Amino acid sequence: MKFETKIVRGNYKPDPTTGAIIPPLYQTSTYVLEQVGKDKGFDYTRSANPTRQLMEEHIAIIEEGKFCVAFSSGMATVDSCMKLLKSGDHIICSDDVYGGVSRHFNELMTNYNITFTYVDSHISQNIEDAIQSNTKMIWVETPTNPLLKITDLKKVRKIARKNDLLFAVDSTFATPIFLKPLEFGADLVIHSTTKYLSGHNQLIGGVVITNDGKLFNKLKFIQKTVGAVPSPFDCWLTILGIKTLSLRMKKHSQNAQILAKFLANHQKVSRVIYPGLKSDEGYSIASEQMTGFSGMISFELKGDISSGKKIMNSVTLCQLAESLGSVDTMITHPASMTHADVPKKDREKRGLTDGLVRISVGIEHIDDIIGDLEQALEKV
Repeated sequence: MKFETKIVRGNYKPDPTTGAIIPPLYQTSTYVLEQVGKDKGFDYTRSANPTRQLMEEHIAIIEEGKFCVAFSSGMATVDSCMKLLKSGDHIICSDDVYGGVSRHFNELMTNYNITFTYVDSHISQNIEDAIQSNTKMIWVETPTNPLLKITDLKKVRKIARKNDLLFAVDSTFATPIFLKPLEFGADLVIHSTTKYLSGHNQLIGGVVITNDGKLFNKLKFIQKTVGAVPSPFDCWLTILGIKTLSLRMKKHSQNAQILAKFLANHQKVSRVIYPGLKSDEGYSIASEQMTGFSGMISFELKGDISSGKKIMNSVTLCQLAESLGSVDTMITHPASMTHADVPKKDREKRGLTDGLVRISVGIEHIDDIIGDLEQALEKV
């Protein structure tokens, strides 16, 4: 079965009772057992639900992994992965990660004596240099949020294997359409299903995929015990969203490529960050390990740093919104929105300035997207 077919069909077969072509929604909290000690694999939806199980199986298939475990949000997924560790453990993390992740690590996990070292993972040697005697995990985003740095997963895999470290990759920006980190030796692959996988700003969710049976069993235990699970309805919506993932991602990427070139040639733009541009520092690695460059662009304007805010307040088609990965084009000011909790000094050290603008390029007609940004740029 070809990859595009797997995305649409998964392993679902029409409902045997009714022949329904769309999977049934099992909106239930509990299940009637045949007798004491005998059930059909379902007893309580916190533990398992047929709709959630179907979604997990579907995502595992398109990520070409063996197991998938779903949670109620991307951050619940991150938190559950942290529960694989113990007090005293150390993690090496990409320095440019989603602000909610660094907030979780720095403000919560450090309370449990788990420590973190942040490095520019685009340079793999930085990861090796940061290893300590108590290091247990390498956590990377690729592309990162919002500076779109690309990590060479093959090199990091060698470092992880040599030092017996768990290797976790947040691949939300790339999706399984453009990158499959398990092929490069990742132990855990994380996605916020809120974003591209569902694709329509209609739900919150997250998943982790693995080929390791022991890690899967631990994560299933965490899922059941903590109970941070997505609702059956959100899982059902995710299944429907995934069916168009291949088509959507190709359009996102196509639009982003055109928009990035437009911005790079605009006289008021000083810097464009997009791994699909040959001038981008991540282009070479991205071209080797990805089959497309996705739909995220970041850029800075010339002049006063307030210019970024001016353009975001002047758009009419692009929508000023926190999230990303939707069919709608969304524009974000990371310093005051997604990364507001990152101290200004740390943001600027990473290159995340107050003038940085992030665009999640949608699937509208590219002429309309460019036209909107062009009129907004004229007001700067």
